[in-house]
Amino acid sequence: MSHLGIDIGTSSVKAVLLDGDQRLVAEGSAPLAVDRPRPLWSEQDPDAWWTATEAAVAAVRAAAPEAWSGLASIGLSGQQHGATLLDRAGRPLRPCILWNDGRSGAECAELTARVPDFTRRASNIAMPGFTAPKLLWVARHEPEIFAATAMVLLPKDYVRFRLSGDFVSEMSDSAGTLWLDIPGRRWDPVLLEACDLSESRMPRLVEGSEVSGVLCEAVAAAWGLSGRRIPIAGGGGDNAASAVGIGATRGGDGFLSLGTSGVIFVATDRPVALPERTLHGFCHALPGRWHGMVVALSAASALSWIAAIVGAAGDIGGLLARAEAFASDPVRRAHAPVFLPYLTGERTPHNDPHATAGFAGLTAEHGADAMAYAVVEGVSFALADCLAVLVEAGAAPASCMLVGGGSRSPFWAQLLADATGLTLDLPQGAELGAAFGAARLGMLAAGGREDAVCTKPAVRRSFAPDRSVESLLAGRAARMHALYRPAAPAGS
Repeated sequence: MSHLGIDIGTSSVKAVLLDGDQRLVAEGSAPLAVDRPRPLWSEQDPDAWWTATEAAVAAVRAAAPEAWSGLASIGLSGQQHGATLLDRAGRPLRPCILWNDGRSGAECAELTARVPDFTRRASNIAMPGFTAPKLLWVARHEPEIFAATAMVLLPKDYVRFRLSGDFVSEMSDSAGTLWLDIPGRRWDPVLLEACDLSESRMPRLVEGSEVSGVLCEAVAAAWGLSGRRIPIAGGGGDNAASAVGIGATRGGDGFLSLGTSGVIFVATDRPVALPERTLHGFCHALPGRWHGMVVALSAASALSWIAAIVGAAGDIGGLLARAEAFASDPVRRAHAPVFLPYLTGERTPHNDPHATAGFAGLTAEHGADAMAYAVVEGVSFALADCLAVLVEAGAAPASCMLVGGGSRSPFWAQLLADATGLTLDLPQGAELGAAFGAARLGMLAAGGREDAVCTKPAVRRSFAPDRSVESLLAGRAARMHALYRPAAPAGS
């Protein structure tokens, strides 16, 4: 038997085919484009997700036809928060408004005003990235489209509809809409009513490891699987699915993802909420579990930025090696410039989209090596600030994997361990990400046992905090914190 995982990302759709022992048999991907027709807007055509899904699956079928013929399940993961509006015939009414769209700032304030206990009910603060304020924006600016909206889906759930004909979502993705009662794992009628919506316009909810439907006959025939009733798992939002993929499924299991942004994710046995500190408290993709997530908006992207500035865009590894050599001298390290890493605003803990970045303490003696060190150190401090929010919420990770492109640098991994105080475990083997976790959820929906399916990968290397640099880094972190000033109100 084989199992298919499909991840509907922002830049591509990825598909992986696993055998019964979770070995990768084949993979495929197809690119996606983002449309930005106006400032702050970010949109995609929902049918482009389906076209890309078909292309990614076709690549998998071509690479492993025999394994494909034994397909036993499908799992889905995807980018969160996207508002996909369908008419009564299931046709998209407009492009999907994506997670990184910023047009609905005014509607966030309106939503909070409409529901006095909004943050308690939603377990999160209203932000333009979430789904609910996008619907208020559509109601105000495109009232004819809002009136015609018969169903609101998230991106992966539109692909599910094309696969099965069913309108279904699951808890982890739906938790990012601001319409879910997260402790109760059901739609909240008060939050829906605040957007002039009702449950009739929402998909049915299942757990991520449950069967949400089966592959419809038309798609099964087109994919060479005619006559088969192949279950489709509920799946998960991209971060929850990634957590399933690395075995972060029990309370205290966590991961730090060092990608374009930096994320610390921790699974919990209870709902966690600290919205005023920009902790995202969501449901996990497995029943009876939740997760807390904190986000630093600039992580590996900050390193790419400084590499381009100093002419090292083609050799980021070399620049990191120079930064490591610089930091090996304790005196130079103590007198390095300090970097405030808010190149694209900041999420946790400030919730300040207008926050800016900057260096302090630059002198003529500092070169590219010192600046690169300051950047990776500043990002590490920002992630330490994120961890402090999880600690405040009583949700600190008991164990933590290190994943993402930035994890390839042992120097940066050690610096992160030193800055956060976490022991970071680098997993063995290539990362398959959310698509791998989606395939695991499909295996569970097909009858697999969680303890057998959701195992953790072997640890290739661990990075424990070096207490000898604790005092040095604490002083430098304090200098970075002193640089931040909340953004002044517009027009002041």
